[in-house]
Amino acid sequence: MLCSDFHIIKYLLLIYSKKFFLELLDNSEKSLNSMFTKTYGKLYMQNSEMFQDLFTELKRYYTGGNVNLEEMLNDFWLRLLERMFQLLNSQYHFTDDYLECITKYADQLKPFGDVPRKLKAQVTRAFIAARTFVQGLMVGREVANRVAKVNVAPACVKALTKMRYCPYCRGMPGLTPCHGYCYNVMRGCLANQADLDAEWNLFIDAMLLVADRLVGPFNIEAVIEPIDIKISEAIMTMQDNSMHLFMSQVFQGCGQPKPSGIGRSARGVSDVFSSRFKPYTPEQRPTTASGTSLDRLVIDIKEKLKESKRFWSKLPDDICAEGKLTESDEEQCWNSHTKGRYFPEVVKEGLTNQMSNPEVDVDITRPDTLIRQQIMALRVMTNKLKNAYNGNDIYFQDSNKEAGKSFSYFCLSLHVGFDLDLKTNSIHTVTDSRSHLSFMLELVTNTSGFSV
Repeated sequence: MLCSDFHIIKYLLLIYSKKFFLELLDNSEKSLNSMFTKTYGKLYMQNSEMFQDLFTELKRYYTGGNVNLEEMLNDFWLRLLERMFQLLNSQYHFTDDYLECITKYADQLKPFGDVPRKLKAQVTRAFIAARTFVQGLMVGREVANRVAKVNVAPACVKALTKMRYCPYCRGMPGLTPCHGYCYNVMRGCLANQADLDAEWNLFIDAMLLVADRLVGPFNIEAVIEPIDIKISEAIMTMQDNSMHLFMSQVFQGCGQPKPSGIGRSARGVSDVFSSRFKPYTPEQRPTTASGTSLDRLVIDIKEKLKESKRFWSKLPDDICAEGKLTESDEEQCWNSHTKGRYFPEVVKEGLTNQMSNPEVDVDITRPDTLIRQQIMALRVMTNKLKNAYNGNDIYFQDSNKEAGKSFSYFCLSLHVGFDLDLKTNSIHTVTDSRSHLSFMLELVTNTSGFSV
């Protein structure tokens, strides 16, 4: 039951982390490499490492690396400026100090036009939203995984056993629990889990807000796919409009460089950069994530996120649904003693409401520590999501090894006896601890093998 509700989130996490965004970056890098090789030829191939570094850093940021996107993009444009300045002025020799002097004029004269500023804003907002969204999916996964391992109290096991198996001992094996009786048992057993609900709902709301950004102004697909065209436009801007003014200002401020002994026409650089850049048509562009669009993925996951609201407080409702575990006829059900109507009042969900629970002895003065930790984890993640919604970066610890583990192996262990390995997309049998929530659910829903 728990596993089926979270299965789609697990699957979409795999798509987001290993197929969609990374494939989007891979395809964009291949497109840039192909177009720039055709347009600029040997000049590009001799200087392709700076473009490779750009995509490497974008991937590292997305997968959790400690990368400052703004600084990284600023460095990229400065490196490109230095390299182009040398190529377009190959008749001169430039020292490292001279090249450093050149970069001081970049902000003032804007040799690449407004492209660097616009692209930086678009890339940072889109990547912040994408990475934080996937991080949110992973946190939701971890919370569910850890809550599944919360120890079941002895009082709960006793109440569950009484509800499920005492009818057998009384010679009424076909009798199922009364609806209210089941509610009291399950709300007592799941009292701590229900307290997750408030923070969980805030977390889901924040996830939905960021999801809207992903298909709106922070759409990473719309930013990454044409990045090759935007970079080429910046190069053309420098060649067509800015280079003469920029060179004169640099020579005036940094001094006249020494001749290199190589004539400017020797490399034909100006002719190469004057050639017009011809981007692919939409039909020629490579598809991403097996042809899946970002909009469709986000719509799918938003629906599942919405369905997961109030997930923890609704668990007793789902377990005790009429026709599944309980009897709809209130006169023909097991009321904890015999066949007949269940008269005690049904308590509300949550730990503080279990003081008067007639079926499960719950110590409301001792909240489960693990549950409180998950509440805090959700609170921290919700804050990160709110910042991402506003385009603000949040530092994530650089943990490539841990991120790799999370991407390649994802086991919720909520459905007793089964484990899903996302590295191989295979399901295999596992042995679960008999003290965990999964055992409790098995005890409630499984009667096979019981004998009096």
